[in-house]
Parts: sequence; structure tokens; C-alpha cells
Amino acid sequence: MNPKVDFYFSKAKKWQEEIERLRLIVLDCGLTEELKWGSPCYMFEKSNIVLIHVFNEYCALLFFKGALLSNADGILIQQSENVQSARQIRFTNIREIIELQAILKAHIYEAIEVEKAGLKVDFKKPAEFAVAQEFQYKLDQIPALKVAFESLTPGRQRAYLLHFSAPKQVKTRESRVEKCIPQILDGKGLNDIV
Repeated sequence: MNPKVDFYFSKAKKWQEEIERLRLIVLDCGLTEELKWGSPCYMFEKSNIVLIHVFNEYCALLFFKGALLSNADGILIQQSENVQSARQIRFTNIREIIELQAILKAHIYEAIEVEKAGLKVDFKKPAEFAVAQEFQYKLDQIPALKVAFESLTPGRQRAYLLHFSAPKQVKTRESRVEKCIPQILDGKGLNDIV
């Protein structure tokens, strides 16, 4: 147990018993505990394997390369259609965790083997994502914007494309594009601190 992570478990108002049990299960699999993204992250030789996190309706184990796990029992969940690699196992009470303990360990050990084997998730390329018409119009009108956008990392491009295409209303899509143009021109990603 990493003392830097202890506060996460002691501050939990909801799911405290559940996440403490998850912590013990994960640590029993020989992973190193760190704090990343404000949550307990468990690593094998500097590679992220699994994360514990809480939400209002549930707590969860998030497997970074969950898409590569067998999921024969069907408990790994893809949080949304846009999540390509990670998968969650969600819990709403301590009994579920206790009953699934052996299966959870099996998934953790499988995730470690995936990492040892050097397997990678085959991510969709930004060109495979829909480009909102409003953004395409700006790309066509402002050559510097197109160059700046194409210079961004694939992950940053993907984040913008998803952000621009998500709203149903044209006005909202236009507004999002307008707000982000300066950030793209500065070479910043959607979630970079401006």
C-alpha cells in the first residue's frame, strides 16, 4: 500500500467499504499502487493495468487495455461507444465484489499477461471519425487551421472530432468549433490547460 494513496480511501463518503476491498484484491495480485488522475492506479513495471474509481451510482475497476481481455464472463463494460481501449467492472455493493473476487483476480492476471506480451489496442485513426460539417467548413476556409489540426496528435484530433460532432443542434456545434479554433491554432488539445 502506498501511503500517498491512503487519503483516497479515507475521504470516500460513498463506496468506502467496496473500494477498500477492491484495493486489497488488486494489491494481492502483486501490482504497484500509485495515484494518477486523482485515483488509485495499479501498475505492472511502470505500465498502467487497472484503476479504482467511484461514481454516484457505482464504483468500478477500470482496465486500461480491457478491450484485449477475454471477458468470457461478460462483466467488462465499455463505458461509451467512443471508448476504444478501457473497460470497467462496476459494483453497487460489497457482496458483488466478494462473490466475484476470483474472477476479478483472473482479469487482473490476464491484464498483466497482456502487458507482458506487449499487446496494443488497435485504435481507430482520426480519419475514421465523422467530421462535423461545421468544423469541415472552417477547415476548408482557414488553411492555417487545417495545418494546425493535422499537426495535433491523433488523440487530440480524436477528442476535438468527438467534441464537435456530439451536439445535435447546429448552433451548439458551431459554437464549439468557434471556441476551439484559437486553441487548435495554438497547438493545444481540447483538454489542455489554456
